[in-house]
Amino acid sequence: MGVHTKSSAHPGAAGRATPADHPASVRNVVLVGHSGSGKTTLVEALALATGAVQRAGRVEDGTTVSDHDEIEHRRQRSVQLSLVPVAWDGIKINLLDTPGYADFVGELRAGLRAADAALFVVSAADGVDGATRMVWEECAAVGMPRAIVVTHLEAARANFESMTDLCAEAFGGDDPDAVLPLYLPLYGEHGPDGHAPVAGLLGLLSQRIYDYSRGERTELAPDPAQLPRIRAARDRLIEGIIAGSEDESLMDRYLDGEDIDLETLVGDLERAVARGRFHPVVAAAPAAEGSRLGLGTVEILELITGGFPTPAEHELPAVTTPQGHPAPPLTCDPAGPLVAEVVKTAADPYVGRISLVRVFSGTLRPDESVHVSGHGLADRGHADHDLDERVGALSSPFGKQQRPLTHCVAGDLACVAKLTRAETGDTLSAKENPLLVEGWSMPDPLLPLAVQAHSKADEDKLSQGLARLVAEDPTMRLEQNGATRQLVLWCLGEAHRDVALERLRTRYGVRVDAVGHKVPLRETFGEKTSGRGRHVKQSGGHGQYAICEIDVEPLPPGTGIQFVDKVVGGAVPRQFIPSVEKGVRAQAARGLAGHPLVDVRITLRDGKAHSVDSSDAAFQTAGALALREAAADARIDLLEPVAQVTVLVPDDYVGPVMSDLSGRRGRVVSTEQAGHGRTLVRAEVPEVEIGRYAVDLRSVSHGTGRFSRTYARHEPMPPQLAGKFREQDQSGA
Repeated sequence: MGVHTKSSAHPGAAGRATPADHPASVRNVVLVGHSGSGKTTLVEALALATGAVQRAGRVEDGTTVSDHDEIEHRRQRSVQLSLVPVAWDGIKINLLDTPGYADFVGELRAGLRAADAALFVVSAADGVDGATRMVWEECAAVGMPRAIVVTHLEAARANFESMTDLCAEAFGGDDPDAVLPLYLPLYGEHGPDGHAPVAGLLGLLSQRIYDYSRGERTELAPDPAQLPRIRAARDRLIEGIIAGSEDESLMDRYLDGEDIDLETLVGDLERAVARGRFHPVVAAAPAAEGSRLGLGTVEILELITGGFPTPAEHELPAVTTPQGHPAPPLTCDPAGPLVAEVVKTAADPYVGRISLVRVFSGTLRPDESVHVSGHGLADRGHADHDLDERVGALSSPFGKQQRPLTHCVAGDLACVAKLTRAETGDTLSAKENPLLVEGWSMPDPLLPLAVQAHSKADEDKLSQGLARLVAEDPTMRLEQNGATRQLVLWCLGEAHRDVALERLRTRYGVRVDAVGHKVPLRETFGEKTSGRGRHVKQSGGHGQYAICEIDVEPLPPGTGIQFVDKVVGGAVPRQFIPSVEKGVRAQAARGLAGHPLVDVRITLRDGKAHSVDSSDAAFQTAGALALREAAADARIDLLEPVAQVTVLVPDDYVGPVMSDLSGRRGRVVSTEQAGHGRTLVRAEVPEVEIGRYAVDLRSVSHGTGRFSRTYARHEPMPPQLAGKFREQDQSGA
């Protein structure tokens, strides 16, 4: 952490990660940041620095370890969680590279679940976006240790000092001195573009230079003329460290002028980082062509191994029995009861299903039988299960490779093959002591995609392909909508949708066509009316004869269909009155213009029958005809579903959000403060207006808004809009 003097050139300091034998030798680190901030490039630089790869790949070339999927190569950005294990100074570091695009936040949450600490990667060229600030607050709420890596210092107008000030403002909250740099960048000679590259780092605590200009890390004594430059920053860093120290006398000693020794400062710094009280800022840059060390890579590796907590120091999730009864708290003990969680599910064309698991307790071994418990995600198309399965081979992923493992101890991560029934979020535990890990939150998919098979061959494979897709990704939901008769895949956004369709085609060989998503409209009578149904046919032999007369009147919303019998004198024989009701209800279910009829009272007041030709079928038909005739001359209202929408948005965007909701025919019901500079906006909005709201809200709020929706009721649609929908129904659109 800026004071270590070991040379990264020594092979004993680095190498390929091997199975860990104890939680103390593991660090699980998730990389967080917006798309394009440089997370994948940083992982590549750390893999190169540790000797895990011999040459750094490039995102643009599709050669990085993290982005190994063909979809990622084509899109030149991460779309899924990737694990890259490396080794440094005898410590196995599990680097969890996450997508930065908001559509793949499910992959980010999986990475946060698997990790014990987070590296927030921010670009000096782009600053800190609102979505990254929100993730920081989520990590702060659970006490996850965090550090910040500043990238893209080579960009024009990039300034490290300004960027650290911005990070302190964005992440420091009430204590900006909890976010401070450990090093200051040293710039080389100006290039032809007039921009000077960062050639090294000046340690604020050690007051030593770490020179990277020759492709290696060389420690040098600074020019005495450079020391005044760092004095103010060094004093502020020391005060920030001491302020969070457990030794309360340290601040008094420092204020009295005592020179606190370096070992004490570094020890306090490491403890403050591990407990989430202090968040150091480090600059980083990829290695130059032909070099092995990128700027800041050694400092980041020292920070991870020295400052980030071991799995045993990180609080573990609560557990219960599969029936929901409390269970004793977990401890990160390799000899304890087996408890592991599936944090990601993927499909390999050769191996089949592969599950990435985090072992919380015990030791997982190949070919042992385990109990699999799920959380009951049937509402998203996921199977609810509670069963035993045999674990297949264990492996450690490294890009497309799967390196065999003999075991996986508590605190470590591994891939498990052939768990055919386990899904993301499921718990693996000992058969004799089944347990269920407390669930983790996943965002609700709110962008609908209605699909149909492209051909008959695709139709045969469609259901299986979609089932596999949602089993891999818990942020997708599959719905068979009975009202609209559409198969709907609910996604988080357009990029999420596009990747899902691409995976269906390339991974499962299923082509689908996207069709317009329909909301479940309904119909009702807008006024009282009457109708007569006459079904009389004589064509030789047994005929059909049924006549019935009905009155129809509208009822309050939510009443449904009421059928009343007011026939007198046996005009319609008793045995055929249920037939009329059955015919009326069947026609109401079909609707008068293709949408179900609701909230009316239908009164049978008269009719005629024939002693021979009347039948159940004839009176069913007559009842349906009577309802259709009643509708012919009456005003029929088209009812649209209205949703209760709750939007959580920073205060700065409340005005644009409310204006946007009003433009969608929404009614704002209330606003209330939600803390942390955010407002909760509650509104009622017609569902036909919010089909794309998951995408549009992101634009209006610059990626910082979140919303939820629940069905409220059906309301009459404005006549002009209803006319357009009826025209679409008639044209078959």
